[in-house]
Amino acid sequence: MNPIDITFNDEVGFLDDKTRDWKKWINDLLLLAKNDIAKKNNLEMSINFVDEEKSNEINKKYRDKDRPTDVISFAIEDGEDLLDYSTFENDPEFSEDIGDLFMCPSVIMRHSKDYGTGWDREFGYTLVHGFLHLNGYDHIKPNEAKVMFKIQGKVLEEYGLPLYPDQLDEGRGK
Repeated sequence: MNPIDITFNDEVGFLDDKTRDWKKWINDLLLLAKNDIAKKNNLEMSINFVDEEKSNEINKKYRDKDRPTDVISFAIEDGEDLLDYSTFENDPEFSEDIGDLFMCPSVIMRHSKDYGTGWDREFGYTLVHGFLHLNGYDHIKPNEAKVMFKIQGKVLEEYGLPLYPDQLDEGRGK
């Protein structure tokens, strides 16, 4: 069983780009993130690549924001009453379903230009950001944001996609 089993749903042909093995690239980056947050269980998740219309529709319906966005995460467990999966840590057949990401490559591309980060770094940032949300991290409160963005910065640095110094605790810093 894979440490992270990712189901891909590609509505926009993102994975058709053969300049890189995107599935491997994504898996490798998320494995780093998994290790940095010390998740021991095997994980299951889905990544859905959608267009701006679908992103806008989801964002409006679930977040009451009438605009497309780069990533929306739907965690299986969200809130205070999280299950304790530690009892399954030694069961190699158990896999924890953490939820679904909806990523919009065209919004990510626009952000990469607007923020001057480049495609790889912006895509990696967005992917790790969504993954951390699926694992219970948030950035609503300043102390939570500091923890989440520190992990995000560390993972991206380890993968060769470093953030700028002013971005480590505050997201993009822009």
